[in-house]
Amino acid sequence: MQMTGEQRIEAPVEVVWAALNDPDVLRACIPGCQSLEVVGENRFRAAATVKVGPISARFGGEVQLSELDPPNGYRISGEGSGGAAGTARGGAKVSLAREGAGTLLSYEVEADVQGRLASLGGKLIDVTAKQLAGVFFTRFAKEVASRDFSRVAVAPVAASAPAAASAPAAASAAAPRPAPVPVAAPASASLGWLLALAAALVGGFILGRAAGGWDGTGSLAGMAVGLLTVLAAFAGYAFGRRLPAQPQLVVLDAELLARLVAETREKGA
Repeated sequence: MQMTGEQRIEAPVEVVWAALNDPDVLRACIPGCQSLEVVGENRFRAAATVKVGPISARFGGEVQLSELDPPNGYRISGEGSGGAAGTARGGAKVSLAREGAGTLLSYEVEADVQGRLASLGGKLIDVTAKQLAGVFFTRFAKEVASRDFSRVAVAPVAASAPAAASAPAAASAAAPRPAPVPVAAPASASLGWLLALAAALVGGFILGRAAGGWDGTGSLAGMAVGLLTVLAAFAGYAFGRRLPAQPQLVVLDAELLARLVAETREKGA
């Protein structure tokens, strides 16, 4: 006999898995179950009364759980004897899948019946098996709803695609931006200032010599003019760096320039 089916249960998959491994829940759900006790790791001994057509028999046997994949499912296998009614052996693959806030339980059953039960015909056995499965799942859904499984850890439902896609963007927007790292002035800047200073002095010297008739009387004045030009440029640069939002214009006073030239000539004399 082979039988497949599925049943939706209004509970998270972790809760359904816990219930499928709870002997008290199984004892209350199995039709005709008289006893169900744990005899080993993932192993149970059960006794149940089953009626198939005109034959009613009490079956006893052991059930083993294997291929455990919590909370996705397992395989159950067992063998039982009903005395003169015959024997039964088989197994089932039980699978659990999330379906919204509930769980979709799927099962695939294979069983082999011998003895008087087999003489009743496969059709009657199939009908009876489906009826028993219907009774089991109806009871199971009620048991899951009525029992306290609050201690079972339930995984949160995955976010929808738009929300999941916007999560990285939201995290990026919420993350603080790193503070700007000050960058040191390159060494070439200092070298540039030295070259500018040397060029200004040389230019001023040549201008001073030319202004004095190349007799040397204007050389110091030319050097002073070149130096003053460099100082003025440096002052403008410094003010520009210090107050970038309010640039200032540095104006050379003609009177101050004449005084500096005069003092320079006096020192040269």
